[in-house]
Amino acid sequence: MNRIKPSLVRQLFVLLLILFLLVLIFKEILPYLSGVLGAITLHVILRKKMSRLVEKGWKPVMAASYLIFLSFIGILVPITLTILMLTSKIGKAVANSEKVLQAIKEQFDQAEIYFGYDLSRTIDSSSVATWLSNNLQSLGVGTFNAFIAIGIMYFMLYYMLIHRHELKKLMISYIPLGEDNLKVIGVEGDELVKSNALGIPLVAFFQGLVALIGFLIVGVPDPLFWFVITALGAMVPFVGTAIGIVPVAILLLSQGMQWQGIFILIYGFVIVGITDNVLRLYILNRLASVHPLITLFGVVVGVPLFGFIGLIFGPILISLFLLILKIYKHEYGKTEDKI
Repeated sequence: MNRIKPSLVRQLFVLLLILFLLVLIFKEILPYLSGVLGAITLHVILRKKMSRLVEKGWKPVMAASYLIFLSFIGILVPITLTILMLTSKIGKAVANSEKVLQAIKEQFDQAEIYFGYDLSRTIDSSSVATWLSNNLQSLGVGTFNAFIAIGIMYFMLYYMLIHRHELKKLMISYIPLGEDNLKVIGVEGDELVKSNALGIPLVAFFQGLVALIGFLIVGVPDPLFWFVITALGAMVPFVGTAIGIVPVAILLLSQGMQWQGIFILIYGFVIVGITDNVLRLYILNRLASVHPLITLFGVVVGVPLFGFIGLIFGPILISLFLLILKIYKHEYGKTEDKI
């Protein structure tokens, strides 16, 4: 009768203890996880710039402070303004949703004679508006929690930039993987983070900007609000800019602005669509290619966890999870040759 080796028992005990402590730490740090991910993301983006500044003679403290200031101006300020705009216009978003649904019901009323079925009664605009209001409010709450995590993010980022070499050695010493796989994680992880944190938001921003030009041409009410909605929608695969273009067109048509509504539909699906293809060819091809399903599931997971910035951190989380699975298979999934 084979007995379990004492060394195996000790190993299992240590692994269970590590797992227990990991779950405990993760549970407590979850409200601030966006700050941790933000620090890691910014560190990946700014690490090489930090090294170049130090090589030019900058003191590490001054170089890190300068890069943090640039990240605050270039990344955090636009995100903060967008968050404040969305949270301050929850009521307007609900009102706009009711108008869109009412316009759709009016179009259904005209189509009822062809179908012989009361299609408009199947749409409960008040219920949809209530659902939208609750979800927008929850989005705002998640965003407020992200503001709390900003301090943690910059605190971590400062020391990650200052002690970047020591951090790399520390990670190598603690991660139980081979050197080759660690290099793969470093290279592919950097590409995935840059693609999700830079490529996708840049494409979405420029798509929203092109759509904004169309909104201004036809005189869409509150064009900046619809610019934000269109840009956010552009970050979600299979939905895209239609989340902003279609409601705007319906609202214009319902207000008797026929040519404006038709123009926005054509402009959105042709001009903005061409812009999407060109930008993805130019920007994303220079970075790691991210499958649309990864982005979609990342948004589904990220928004409930992190609020607004989950649109960025969610896909990063899914991409890194799949990368770790790939590394695990490469490290431990090899079949032994038969003797």
